[in-house]
Amino acid sequence: MHLAAPRLCDIASIQYLLEAHADLHALLAHVESLNLPDCWIGAGFVRNTIWDVLHGRAIDASQLSDIDVVYLDPAEANEERDAALERRLQVLKPGLSWQVRNQARMHHRNGDAPYRSTLDAIAHWPETATALAARAIRGRVEVIAPHGIEDLIGLIVRPTPAFAHKLPIYWERIKIKQWAARWPRLTILATPRK
Repeated sequence: MHLAAPRLCDIASIQYLLEAHADLHALLAHVESLNLPDCWIGAGFVRNTIWDVLHGRAIDASQLSDIDVVYLDPAEANEERDAALERRLQVLKPGLSWQVRNQARMHHRNGDAPYRSTLDAIAHWPETATALAARAIRGRVEVIAPHGIEDLIGLIVRPTPAFAHKLPIYWERIKIKQWAARWPRLTILATPRK
Protein backbone atom coordinates (compact mmCIF):
# COMPACT_ATOMS: atom_id res chain seq x y z
CA MET A 1 0.00 0.00 0.00
CA HIS A 2 1.35 3.41 -0.90
CA LEU A 3 0.35 6.40 1.17
CA ALA A 4 1.14 9.96 0.32
CA ALA A 5 4.32 10.67 2.23
CA PRO A 6 3.41 12.53 5.39
CA ARG A 7 5.64 15.22 6.78
CA LEU A 8 7.52 13.18 9.34
CA CYS A 9 8.54 15.75 11.91
CA ASP A 10 7.48 14.38 15.29
CA ILE A 11 6.21 11.30 17.09
CA ALA A 12 2.59 12.24 16.33
CA SER A 13 3.28 12.10 12.58
CA ILE A 14 4.84 8.64 12.95
CA GLN A 15 1.86 7.48 15.02
CA TYR A 16 -0.48 8.79 12.32
CA LEU A 17 1.44 6.96 9.60
CA LEU A 18 1.27 3.65 11.49
CA GLU A 19 -2.45 4.10 12.21
CA ALA A 20 -3.25 5.04 8.61
CA HIS A 21 -1.46 2.05 7.08
CA ALA A 22 -3.94 -0.84 7.44
CA ASP A 23 -1.38 -3.66 7.28
CA LEU A 24 0.96 -2.14 9.87
CA HIS A 25 -1.95 -1.23 12.11
CA ALA A 26 -3.22 -4.83 11.88
CA LEU A 27 0.15 -6.15 13.05
CA LEU A 28 0.02 -3.82 16.04
CA ALA A 29 -3.51 -5.06 16.79
CA HIS A 30 -2.35 -8.69 16.70
CA VAL A 31 0.32 -7.87 19.28
CA GLU A 32 -2.19 -5.94 21.38
CA SER A 33 -4.40 -9.04 21.44
CA LEU A 34 -1.69 -10.91 23.38
CA ASN A 35 -2.41 -8.70 26.42
CA LEU A 36 1.22 -8.66 27.50
CA PRO A 37 2.54 -6.09 29.98
CA ASP A 38 4.42 -3.12 28.55
CA CYS A 39 4.33 -4.69 25.08
CA TRP A 40 5.51 -3.03 21.86
CA ILE A 41 6.78 -3.80 18.35
CA GLY A 42 10.24 -2.33 18.10
CA ALA A 43 13.27 -1.77 15.95
CA GLY A 44 12.90 -2.36 12.22
CA PHE A 45 9.11 -2.31 12.26
CA VAL A 46 9.18 1.44 12.77
CA ARG A 47 12.68 2.25 11.51
CA ASN A 48 12.38 0.49 8.14
CA THR A 49 8.93 1.94 7.54
CA ILE A 50 10.15 5.49 8.13
CA TRP A 51 13.31 5.03 6.09
CA ASP A 52 11.27 3.59 3.20
CA VAL A 53 8.89 6.57 3.30
CA LEU A 54 11.83 9.01 3.42
CA HIS A 55 13.35 7.25 0.40
CA GLY A 56 10.07 7.60 -1.51
CA ARG A 57 9.19 3.91 -1.41
CA ALA A 58 5.83 2.28 -0.87
CA ILE A 59 5.29 0.66 2.53
CA ASP A 60 5.05 -3.11 2.21
CA ALA A 61 4.47 -4.87 5.55
CA SER A 62 5.11 -8.25 3.91
CA GLN A 63 8.74 -7.18 3.34
CA LEU A 64 9.53 -6.75 7.03
CA SER A 65 12.52 -9.02 7.67
CA ASP A 66 11.47 -9.57 11.25
CA ILE A 67 8.94 -8.16 13.64
CA ASP A 68 10.45 -7.65 17.08
CA VAL A 69 7.82 -7.89 19.80
CA VAL A 70 9.18 -6.76 23.15
CA TYR A 71 7.58 -6.67 26.58
CA LEU A 72 8.62 -6.74 30.21
CA ASP A 73 7.25 -9.35 32.58
CA PRO A 74 9.64 -10.40 35.38
CA ALA A 75 7.07 -12.90 36.71
CA GLU A 76 7.41 -15.18 33.69
CA ALA A 77 10.71 -14.58 31.93
CA ASN A 78 11.31 -17.89 30.17
CA GLU A 79 12.14 -18.57 26.54
CA GLU A 80 9.38 -21.18 26.22
CA ARG A 81 6.73 -18.53 26.78
CA ASP A 82 8.25 -16.34 24.07
CA ALA A 83 8.31 -19.29 21.65
CA ALA A 84 4.64 -20.01 22.38
CA LEU A 85 3.78 -16.36 21.75
CA GLU A 86 5.65 -16.46 18.43
CA ARG A 87 3.60 -19.51 17.40
CA ARG A 88 0.40 -17.69 18.36
CA LEU A 89 1.38 -14.69 16.25
CA GLN A 90 2.20 -17.02 13.34
CA VAL A 91 -1.39 -18.28 13.52
CA LEU A 92 -2.76 -14.72 13.61
CA LYS A 93 -0.54 -13.53 10.75
CA PRO A 94 1.39 -16.31 9.02
CA GLY A 95 4.34 -15.78 6.74
CA LEU A 96 6.13 -13.17 8.82
CA SER A 97 9.16 -13.65 11.03
CA TRP A 98 7.81 -12.86 14.50
CA GLN A 99 10.41 -12.58 17.26
CA VAL A 100 9.12 -12.20 20.81
CA ARG A 101 11.52 -11.31 23.63
CA ASN A 102 10.70 -10.65 27.26
CA GLN A 103 13.08 -7.85 28.20
CA ALA A 104 13.07 -9.06 31.82
CA ARG A 105 15.80 -11.54 30.86
CA MET A 106 17.57 -9.78 27.98
CA HIS A 107 19.85 -7.73 30.24
CA HIS A 108 21.79 -10.96 30.95
CA ARG A 109 22.59 -11.43 27.27
CA ASN A 110 23.46 -7.76 26.82
CA GLY A 111 25.62 -7.33 29.92
CA ASP A 112 23.40 -4.59 31.34
CA ALA A 113 21.71 -3.98 34.68
CA PRO A 114 18.12 -5.32 34.82
CA TYR A 115 15.77 -3.21 32.75
CA ARG A 116 13.09 -1.30 34.67
CA SER A 117 10.67 -1.12 31.74
CA THR A 118 10.49 -1.83 28.04
CA LEU A 119 11.41 1.82 27.44
CA ASP A 120 14.56 1.30 29.52
CA ALA A 121 15.41 -1.86 27.54
CA ILE A 122 14.91 -0.07 24.22
CA ALA A 123 17.20 2.74 25.39
CA HIS A 124 19.96 0.10 25.53
CA TRP A 125 19.54 -1.04 21.93
CA PRO A 126 22.50 -0.46 19.57
CA GLU A 127 21.42 2.46 17.35
CA THR A 128 19.37 5.56 18.11
CA ALA A 129 17.32 5.04 14.93
CA THR A 130 16.52 1.48 16.05
CA ALA A 131 15.75 2.36 19.67
CA LEU A 132 12.04 3.00 19.23
CA ALA A 133 8.82 1.04 19.30
CA ALA A 134 5.09 1.27 18.64
CA ARG A 135 1.97 -0.31 20.06
CA ALA A 136 -1.77 -0.09 19.66
CA ILE A 137 -3.99 0.60 22.65
CA ARG A 138 -7.67 0.23 21.73
CA GLY A 139 -6.82 1.09 18.15
CA ARG A 140 -4.71 4.18 18.89
CA VAL A 141 -1.01 3.94 18.08
CA GLU A 142 1.61 5.07 20.57
CA VAL A 143 5.33 5.43 19.80
CA ILE A 144 8.21 5.57 22.28
CA ALA A 145 11.69 6.77 21.38
CA PRO A 146 14.03 7.13 24.37
CA HIS A 147 16.66 8.89 22.22
CA GLY A 148 14.15 10.92 20.25
CA ILE A 149 13.38 10.62 16.55
CA GLU A 150 15.79 13.21 15.17
CA ASP A 151 18.29 10.59 13.96
CA LEU A 152 15.52 8.40 12.55
CA ILE A 153 13.92 11.13 10.43
CA GLY A 154 17.33 12.66 9.71
CA LEU A 155 18.47 9.33 8.20
CA ILE A 156 21.32 9.13 10.70
CA VAL A 157 22.67 5.91 12.14
CA ARG A 158 24.71 6.31 15.31
CA PRO A 159 25.29 4.22 18.43
CA THR A 160 23.24 4.85 21.53
CA PRO A 161 25.10 5.93 24.68
CA ALA A 162 24.69 2.36 25.97
CA PHE A 163 26.80 1.18 23.02
CA ALA A 164 29.62 3.69 23.46
CA HIS A 165 31.69 0.86 24.95
CA LYS A 166 30.32 -1.81 22.55
CA LEU A 167 31.35 -0.23 19.26
CA PRO A 168 32.65 -3.48 17.69
CA ILE A 169 29.11 -4.92 18.02
CA TYR A 170 27.66 -1.73 16.52
CA TRP A 171 30.01 -1.89 13.51
CA GLU A 172 29.36 -5.59 13.00
CA ARG A 173 25.61 -4.86 12.87
CA ILE A 174 26.17 -2.09 10.32
CA LYS A 175 28.16 -4.53 8.17
CA ILE A 176 25.64 -7.39 8.43
CA LYS A 177 22.50 -5.30 8.03
CA GLN A 178 23.80 -3.52 4.89
CA TRP A 179 21.44 -0.61 5.52
CA ALA A 180 23.44 1.80 3.35
CA ALA A 181 22.82 -0.40 0.30
CA ARG A 182 19.05 -0.43 0.89
CA TRP A 183 18.77 3.19 2.05
CA PRO A 184 21.59 5.09 0.28
CA ARG A 185 20.75 8.46 1.85
CA LEU A 186 21.76 7.24 5.33
CA THR A 187 24.64 8.84 7.17
CA ILE A 188 26.47 6.36 9.42
CA LEU A 189 28.34 7.86 12.36
CA ALA A 190 30.96 6.30 14.60
CA THR A 191 30.15 7.78 17.99
CA PRO A 192 27.12 8.54 20.17
CA ARG A 193 25.66 12.04 20.33
CA LYS A 194 27.29 14.23 22.97
